[in-house]
Amino acid sequence: MSILVDKNTQVLVQGITGREGAFHAEAMIKAGTQVVAGVTPGRGGQTTLGVPVYDTVKEAAAKHPLGASIIFVPAPGAADAALEAAHAGIPLVVLITEGIPTMDMVKAVAEIKALGNVRLIGGNCPGLITPGECKLGIMPASVFKRGKVGLISRSGTVTYETAKALSDAGLGISTCIGIGGDPIIGSTFKDLLPMFNNDLETAAVVVCGEIGGSDEEDAAAYVKTHMKKPVVGFIGGRSAPKGKKMGHAGAIISGNVGTPESKLAAFAEAGVPVADTIDEIVELVRAKLG
Repeated sequence: MSILVDKNTQVLVQGITGREGAFHAEAMIKAGTQVVAGVTPGRGGQTTLGVPVYDTVKEAAAKHPLGASIIFVPAPGAADAALEAAHAGIPLVVLITEGIPTMDMVKAVAEIKALGNVRLIGGNCPGLITPGECKLGIMPASVFKRGKVGLISRSGTVTYETAKALSDAGLGISTCIGIGGDPIIGSTFKDLLPMFNNDLETAAVVVCGEIGGSDEEDAAAYVKTHMKKPVVGFIGGRSAPKGKKMGHAGAIISGNVGTPESKLAAFAEAGVPVADTIDEIVELVRAKLG
């Protein structure tokens, strides 16, 4: 088992003929991902990287049993691209694009959630990976080794560093999901934790959060009442001054909301140990697994 993607997932790349889309599609194929179709309006009938290109997602979905779509479309059209994939019935939509207008994302997230059968990851995210089976994103596959730790993170760089540390320690990753650092995203920690809770191949979960918003507090509340597997936390940006945005659009502290103190307190109440460093994440996971 795995979370959301595995070796059988057939993938569509929206924006496959663009610079970023072509580059990352090639890397995904080299990592073993089944990239079976691409979409670029006006390029239908062409072939890129040996992959057929269609004008619309609907046309691609009619020809291929698509399990996921990944989007490398410029910000002004990215939310519409996600909606196109969702309305075509693709169950997993991964939105890599950053800088998407906030109101576009508000509309897209609400509309996709209302469909009830589509999972949106992102935007402004690195994607997700089940090592050795399917890479659906921009992360370096070489630092991910298959193992028993589920990983969910808001920061791309922290994701890669944590995955490498867990892999080098022999613990490895079952599935890793980068949820994105914008204020409006498709899936939160709380949305994804139940999947890891039910995954037979996941023995423990690492939640790498950061300042800003309330996602970590919401995750802690779920862990406290529902999580059966051990969870280890990490909070980036603890030294950021209040009211100042640090990197991610969602990493802003306003009043008492989103402070490091509120997140640490929520994790402590849920019995989640929080690491101070990436290396300590490994130590805490080992301690939890005995």
